[in-house]
Amino acid sequence: MFRRRQKISIANRVRDVLWPRLGWRRFSRYTLHRLARLPGTPHSIAAGFACGVAMSFTPLVGAHVLFALLLSWLIGGSLLSAIIGTIIGNPWTFPFIWLWIYNVGLWLGVAAGDAGRADFGVFFSDLIDASLRVDMAFIVDRAWPILAPMLAGGAITALGVWLAFYFFLKPVLKAYQNKGVRRHLPAE
Repeated sequence: MFRRRQKISIANRVRDVLWPRLGWRRFSRYTLHRLARLPGTPHSIAAGFACGVAMSFTPLVGAHVLFALLLSWLIGGSLLSAIIGTIIGNPWTFPFIWLWIYNVGLWLGVAAGDAGRADFGVFFSDLIDASLRVDMAFIVDRAWPILAPMLAGGAITALGVWLAFYFFLKPVLKAYQNKGVRRHLPAE
């Protein structure tokens, strides 16, 4: 009954994920509406979403969702909104996030060893290969000088991002939910 007449091809689905057909602004508004309609209190939804966004600002690629769910569960946030929050970390934003947290880590004084400027594409590709081979020598010698500043910068940035998203979203969600309650009350 509610299906499309013509199925969307896989190529078009991938394209819509990387570049929404109707634009980023509409995608953002749609995401906010979906968040506001999730079951739960404004606190739990905002806390869950903030956890997802905060975990996207760490170098723990591949484990963002897992850590967002764990953190959200620990603080009583919505697990579904935590998953939605990890959308912030995507192929478009990761290069900027990695560069930012790496430089924040260097600014904090976490020594980068002889790593110099990091080529993150090559670095993460080599790190995944080394992890699959359980090559501890690579991880200690080549990965740690880059990961150490990224972890330090990511922790500080994640805290700031969590606070910013939580305190922005909570009143917005509260107002949205109150507006919905007033709309459904019987007229006197």
